[in-house]
Amino acid sequence: MVTAAQPLPLSVRHAARLRRLGPNWYASVMGTAIVGSAGVALPGAAHGARGAFAAFWALSLLMLLTLLAARAVHWARHRDQARAHLLDPAMAPFYGCLAMALLAVGGGALTAGRDLIGTRAAVALDTVLFSAGTAVGLGAAVAVPYLMAVRHRVEPGQATPVWLLPLVAPMVSAALGPLLVPHLPPGQPRQTLLLACFAMFGLSLLATLLMLPLVFARLITSGPLPLALTPTLFLVLGPLGQSVTAVGKIADAAPGVVPAPYDRGLAVFAVLYGVPVMGFALLWLALATAHVVRARRQGMGFALTWWAFTFPVGTCVTGAAFLAGHTGLAVYDALALGLYGVLVAAWLAAACGTGRGLLSGELLAAPRPAPVAPGSGTARTRSGAVR
Repeated sequence: MVTAAQPLPLSVRHAARLRRLGPNWYASVMGTAIVGSAGVALPGAAHGARGAFAAFWALSLLMLLTLLAARAVHWARHRDQARAHLLDPAMAPFYGCLAMALLAVGGGALTAGRDLIGTRAAVALDTVLFSAGTAVGLGAAVAVPYLMAVRHRVEPGQATPVWLLPLVAPMVSAALGPLLVPHLPPGQPRQTLLLACFAMFGLSLLATLLMLPLVFARLITSGPLPLALTPTLFLVLGPLGQSVTAVGKIADAAPGVVPAPYDRGLAVFAVLYGVPVMGFALLWLALATAHVVRARRQGMGFALTWWAFTFPVGTCVTGAAFLAGHTGLAVYDALALGLYGVLVAAWLAAACGTGRGLLSGELLAAPRPAPVAPGSGTARTRSGAVR
C-alpha cells in the first residue's frame, strides 16, 4: 500500500546532504561574480559582451541568495556541524569566502550589474553587501587566526594556501570600497571611506606577508600538496592581483577626495607597487600551473577546490587592466585579455564539475572511509577538507 510517509526517506536524504554544506561553497559565488566584474574591466570594456557580463553577475546574485538561505538552514538545524566547521583548521578559513562572496556580488552590482538594475538599486545593494562583507571579513581576519592559535593546534606541515582566505577578505573590501566613494557626500565621508580602504589594504597585505612564508616553506620542505588541494596554490594570486587592483582603485578615486599632493602620491605608488607585484604574480602563476599539471597527470580529479582557479585569476585580470590604463603599455592589455581567457576556461571547468557533482549527489555525499595506508594520518573529502 502506498502511504504519505513514503517520500520521507528522500527528504531525510536531502537533510543529510545539507548537513555537509560548508562555507567553502561560497567560492563558487566569488568565481562567478568575478567573470562579470573582470570582463567589464577589460581594455575597451568589451562593449559587445556587456550583456554576458551582466548575466554572470545576475547568476552570482542568485547563487549567493540560494547559499545564504541554505547556510541559514544549516546553522539552524545542524548547529553542531557548523560549530565543527569553525573548529576544523581545514574548513574554518573558508569563512573568508563568505565575506568575499558578499563583497564580490556587491561590487559587481556597480560594475557588471548596473546596466541591468540601474544605478540607484546598484548603489543600495552594494552598500548593504559591502558593509556586511567588510564586517564579516574583518571578523574572520581576527577570529580564524585566533582559533588557529588557541584551538586548532596546527602543525607547520599542514600549512596550505587556504590559510590565506580570511586574510584576503579585507583586501577585497579595499579594492571594492572605492566604487562607493563618489556616492557619498563630499568631504569627510568620502575621505574616511577611501582612507579606510587604504588601511584595509595595509592590514591584508601585512597579514599575507606573515602567512605566505609558512605556505611556501611547507611546499619546499614537505613536498607537493595532496592532489585535491593542489588547485589551492592559485589562491596565492588572490592577495597579489587584488592588492594591485586595490591601490589602483584607491588612486583613481583619490583626486578631489584627499588633498594634494597625496592624490598624486597615491597614483605614483599604485604603479610603483603594481608592476613588481604583478611580476611576482606571473611567477607564482607559472609555479602553480606546473604543480597542477603534475597533479593532473597523477590522477587529480574534480573537487570544489577547482574554484580556486577562478577568483584569484580574475583579480589578476583587474590588476593588469589597471596597469594597462595607467602605463599605456599594450603588453598589459594583452596580459589582461589572456588571463581573462584563462578565467573563463577555469569557470567552465569548475562549473561543469560542480554541476555534475550536484546532479550525482557526490559533492554533498558523506565521505567514503579512507583506505588504511602506512604513514597516512589524514583523509580528504572532495571539498579538500581534512577529516
